[in-house]
Amino acid sequence: MGSAIATRMTEDGHDVSVVDEDAEALQRLPEDWPGLFVHGHGLDIDVLVEAGIETADAAVVATDGDNTNIVIAQVAQKRFNCPCVIARILDPARAAFYSSQGLQTVCATSAAIETTTQAICATPGRAAASQ
Repeated sequence: MGSAIATRMTEDGHDVSVVDEDAEALQRLPEDWPGLFVHGHGLDIDVLVEAGIETADAAVVATDGDNTNIVIAQVAQKRFNCPCVIARILDPARAAFYSSQGLQTVCATSAAIETTTQAICATPGRAAASQ
């Protein structure tokens, strides 16, 4: 998710920094990607500063861990006053709670549940098909 967003934002002309503790994550970005890649963990304040959080207009936090995403997003929002902070949270209950507390969240699990439920409900069952 992160590399796709970073790629799209740079294609739209934005300056983008990516932080990842896996140096090989750079390989998921286009070869000629013009952004800044910072090798490190987003829980490290010095890494966030190196990536430009102090002047960033937005921060997207999309690690594999909900707790990590929540903490990093709150640091970006509360300590650095980043105007737009979005956290990927996989647990729908957590996503709803933190959203109610003013944190913008994206929950792919909730989106998948909604899409799947709509598809099931929109498809006629066997009984309807045999009539």
